[in-house]
Amino acid sequence: MKLYQYEGRCNLAGERIRQRRQSLGLSQEQLAARLQLRGLELGQKAVSRMETGSRVIPDYELLWLAQALETTTAWLLGEEPET
Repeated sequence: MKLYQYEGRCNLAGERIRQRRQSLGLSQEQLAARLQLRGLELGQKAVSRMETGSRVIPDYELLWLAQALETTTAWLLGEEPET
């Protein structure tokens, strides 16, 4: 399967994931733990790779990320303005 990149990144949401995580005062490990409590088995390294844009984020993971980060998928994708 060919992976397409946007501005050298494998996802659109990584920068917003990092921004929201930091605004909540969470470490990457703490975000991973929140996701694991919801049933999504991701570790700190996966979170790091999402944030740097080196990992594709499937739609179902984006939904869980939005819940764990107390925001919307639209905001994570840059469709809503930054607050």
